[in-house]
Amino acid sequence: GARAAWSTPRALYRRRVGRRLVSDQSMLRSDIFFSIALAGGAAAVRLSPRMAAAAAAPIRITPQEHSVALVALGCPKNTVDAEVMLGDLQRHGLRVVREPENADIVVVNTCAFVEDAKRESVAAIVDAARLKADRSSRVRGLYVTGCMAQRYAEELADELPEVDAVVGFESYADIPSHVLATLSTSDADDTEPGLDSAAERASVLVGAATVPFRPENDRFQLTAAHTAYLRVAEGCDHACSFCAIPGFRGAFRSKPFDTALAEARLLVERGVREINLIAEDTNQFGSDWGEEDPRRLSHFLRELSALPGLRWIRLLYCYPSYFSDDLVAEIATNPKVVKYIDIPLQHLAAPTLQRMRRPGAKATISLLERLRREVPSLVLRTTFICGFPGESDDDHDELVRQARRLGFERGGAFSYSAEDGTPAASMAGQVEEETKQARKDELVALFQEASAAWAEARVGSELRVMVDRMDGLDAVGRTEHDAPDIDGAVRIPAMPLPPGSEVLVRVLYADVDGELVGEVVGSPPQ
Repeated sequence: GARAAWSTPRALYRRRVGRRLVSDQSMLRSDIFFSIALAGGAAAVRLSPRMAAAAAAPIRITPQEHSVALVALGCPKNTVDAEVMLGDLQRHGLRVVREPENADIVVVNTCAFVEDAKRESVAAIVDAARLKADRSSRVRGLYVTGCMAQRYAEELADELPEVDAVVGFESYADIPSHVLATLSTSDADDTEPGLDSAAERASVLVGAATVPFRPENDRFQLTAAHTAYLRVAEGCDHACSFCAIPGFRGAFRSKPFDTALAEARLLVERGVREINLIAEDTNQFGSDWGEEDPRRLSHFLRELSALPGLRWIRLLYCYPSYFSDDLVAEIATNPKVVKYIDIPLQHLAAPTLQRMRRPGAKATISLLERLRREVPSLVLRTTFICGFPGESDDDHDELVRQARRLGFERGGAFSYSAEDGTPAASMAGQVEEETKQARKDELVALFQEASAAWAEARVGSELRVMVDRMDGLDAVGRTEHDAPDIDGAVRIPAMPLPPGSEVLVRVLYADVDGELVGEVVGSPPQ
C-alpha cells in the first residue's frame, strides 16, 4: 500500500529496567523527533494473545467495583466521542473518576491535528503507561483512542506495549466488552498489575474512517451540565492542501435530521441550556441529502429554538461557503441563535488561499461583510495559519491588514505544521520557524487588541450572561458572544447564582485581562 512518514516525540523511545517503563519527559522537546514508515490508511483488527484470551474467558466483575478515567484531548468533536465512550462504560458497570491514578482503566483520547497536538497526546500516553507499569499503581488497563489511534495505530502498538489496545472509530462500541475482559482476567491473575503484558504488543482495533453515526445522546458529560456540544455532521470532502483530517475522519456525512433533533431534545430535558453545534463544516449540514430531504441548517435552527428550556444555540466550525440566504436570515432573526459565528478562515491573502485550496479571498471577504451588515451585533471568531509554504511578507501583511479591517472580535493563530501525506508538506517555499512564530505573535497581538477593545466598548451596556460556575462568592459566566472554554468571561461579584442561570448584567468595567465585571439588573426576556 501507499506509505507515508509521520513524526512523534522522541519520548516514545524508552528503556526497560525489570520490565518497568522508564520515560524521560525531558525528551519531549520540540526539536527531538524521529520518523517511522507506515502502511497508510489500511484498516486493521488484531487482538494480542492476552486480549484474545481475555475475550474468550467468562466475564467476572462486580458492577461499580472498577473505575475508568479518560484523558480528553483535542477538539469538541473528540469531547463528544469521549463522552459517548464514558457513557458506554458507565452503563457497563464502571465508575467514572477524574484522576487516572485512581482508575483501574485509563483511556487516552488523542488528537492528531498538528504536531503540537501529537506531542501532547504522546506525552499523555507515556504518563498513563508509566502508571500502568508502576507496581504500586491500581491501573490495570490502558486504551488509546482518538485521531492519533485512527491514524497511527501500528506505530503506537509497536512502541508502547503497555497499551492494551489502540482503538479506532469503528470499534468504539466494542470498548466496554474489551475493558470488562481485561478487568476480568486481571482480577484472576496473581501477577502485579501492568507487568504481565509489558512485553506483548498492543491489540489494534482500527477499521474504516467513514463510519455510521452512533447514538450520542446517552453520554457522560465532560462539559458543565448546562452546556453541551451537539455533533450534526462528521468528516470532510474538502481538499485543503494542509489538512489530513479527511484521511482519518472520513467523508462528509450529515447526521440524520430527526436523530440530531432527538439528541438535542434529550440534552435539554437533562438540563442543557446552551447547545453548541459542531462538525468539521457545521453549516454544510444537510447538503449531502440532495432533493430527497430539502431541510438544511436553517430548518434545524428553527426546530431547535422550539425546545422549551433551551436558551442559546451557537454555531462553531463553519466553512466560508454554505451560508444560504435562509441561514443568514435565521441567524439574524432567531432570538435563541446567539450572534456569534466561528469561521476558521486560515488566511485572507489570495495567493496563499489558492495554495491552500480554500475559497477565494474576494468571496470570503464579501461573505464576512454581508454577515456584518445583516446580523446585528455579530461577533466573529476565526483562526489563521501563519507561515504556510510560499507565504511571502506581502501575503502576511495583507492578512494582517484585512484582519484588522474586518475587526474579528475573537480569534486565534497557529504556526503551520507540515502534515504527512498532504500536498503542502512537499511544497516549495517552506517558511522558517522563527518567521512563523513572529507572524503568529503579530496576529495574536492583533486579536488581543480587538478583544480588549470589544470588552471596553461594552462598559455601561446590559448583556445577557449565562453563569458557568461559582468562584468563591462571585458568579462567573459568559456573554452570548463568548463560547465555552475558549473566549472571555464575566464576573459578578458577591452574587451566588446556580450554574446555567441566565441573567441580565450591566457591565461596570473591563479588567486588565479583558474580563468583564458587572452587576445583575434583571432577567432576559423569556
